[in-house]
Amino acid sequence: MMSNGFTFVDHVRPDGAVVRWGSRRHRKHQRPAGGSTWWAPSARGWWIAVLFAVGSLLFAIGSVPGYSDAVGAQWDTITYFVGSLFFTTASFLSYREAVDAAPKAQNPSHRRFFVFQPRRIDWWATAVQLAGTLYFNVSTGFAMAHNLSADTAHKHVWRPDAIGSVCFLVSSFLCWYEACHGWAAWRPRTWSWWITLANLVGSVAFGVSAVAGYINPVTGEVHNLGGADTTTLIGAICFLVGAVLLLPERTEESQRGL
Repeated sequence: MMSNGFTFVDHVRPDGAVVRWGSRRHRKHQRPAGGSTWWAPSARGWWIAVLFAVGSLLFAIGSVPGYSDAVGAQWDTITYFVGSLFFTTASFLSYREAVDAAPKAQNPSHRRFFVFQPRRIDWWATAVQLAGTLYFNVSTGFAMAHNLSADTAHKHVWRPDAIGSVCFLVSSFLCWYEACHGWAAWRPRTWSWWITLANLVGSVAFGVSAVAGYINPVTGEVHNLGGADTTTLIGAICFLVGAVLLLPERTEESQRGL
């Protein structure tokens, strides 16, 4: 048995053939894909894709120029908050998908709600992403409040948003490494390559948005509100693309068998 440590293990069969067990492929195809590519409400992978897509769409809508003026600042912040809840739900399902992919998870007696599996890259990627979505919940939740002081807005709106963006960036880099089995690869014929690339670009955009959206703790002024909205929109669109591509990735194994 050979491995690169985190992302795959090569098993040598008795006949000498080498079978590769890939981390992402294994967790995404633990069970035969049920339903069709676009409609499978009984499948966890389908819900992960749909929930991430809805959350991304809401973030995109919230950052569209003119949306806040059209619906009011209160509804704009509500749009972001609801979107963050969809992100958190999808992220938790992704985390459970990674946890259930562990060998011991096949035995019901070993299943736990939360686990610590630091030797697995997919556990780190999904756990860090889940933490990031919780920070987004805090940030968007506080943003809905009226008349926040400059210091409160800095501490409870901008700071958790910045931390959440860093978490998303770290998670996306780990997912990219996992899919590529390294820091760089050219695999445009695989769904996982496009998905992780889209999410990585989206996370970079969210990071830029957090920098542009810095809230001065004294004056309460936003450093570059227009820039923050623009890069949030770019990031949300990238996440939307990545979420939609999760659907054909979920059924690619069954389609290969046709």
